[in-house]
Amino acid sequence: MADSSDSVSIDMETISLGGKEYLVKTRHGTVSVAVFGDQDKPALVTYPDLALNHISCFQGLLFCPEASSLLLHNFCLYHISPPGHELGAAPISSDDLMPSVDDLADQIVEVLNFFGLGAVMCMGVTAGAYILTLFAMKYRQRVLGLILVSPLCRAPSWTEWLLNKVMSNLLYFYGMCGVVKELLLKRYFSKEVRGSVQVPESDIVQACRRLLDEGQSINVWQFLEAMNGEKKKENFQSMHALLFSIRHRSLNHRLSGDLTLLKG
Repeated sequence: MADSSDSVSIDMETISLGGKEYLVKTRHGTVSVAVFGDQDKPALVTYPDLALNHISCFQGLLFCPEASSLLLHNFCLYHISPPGHELGAAPISSDDLMPSVDDLADQIVEVLNFFGLGAVMCMGVTAGAYILTLFAMKYRQRVLGLILVSPLCRAPSWTEWLLNKVMSNLLYFYGMCGVVKELLLKRYFSKEVRGSVQVPESDIVQACRRLLDEGQSINVWQFLEAMNGEKKKENFQSMHALLFSIRHRSLNHRLSGDLTLLKG
């Protein structure tokens, strides 16, 4: 199995927003939570996509002055990272059992209890959107609303299934190699943002590429395997929460489809 280097270089300029990191012990392992803002304000819980953390997934949003001021003026942000995805994470032993996606959803309620939070708003991206959706379905009274960016709402197509299997095998045997990085960047960003022969990559794509190099490939592989082994649940109509699903090709993150606003 290929592992990333134990030494992790962190660009401190990317984490200058003044947050505080907590390590919360749960029944399914320790989870990293980065808190930004006044904890007396309503809570907004975020969950990133595969191989990302709160910096690589949400820094583009938080570094936008208008969005940052709006969010921090109205919410305290609680950024939850998947196991082993936080900055400076150590490799997870292959002998350790990776929590299932249901276990990851259960971790969220333990995080809320740790901080003494009641019902919260949630925002997740792709795999993170799916984890938060499971959480909302299991703990309906703890969720005021969901903001889902390119959520995994259905079982993957054969093409998506094959790409996930290829990515999983490459991660297992070769680590965060160039092919895996390209597959992940295609997952995150539109073609226009990724650039081409004539157009250079945008700054945010270059920053994301560097942060992918700093992650632990074994941890990414385990999270991907947990997602691959999950039979997607589609019973969103039973949720009694505001659901805001964003799926659009023109956004920076690789999205596709339409924009829906549902209330259960």
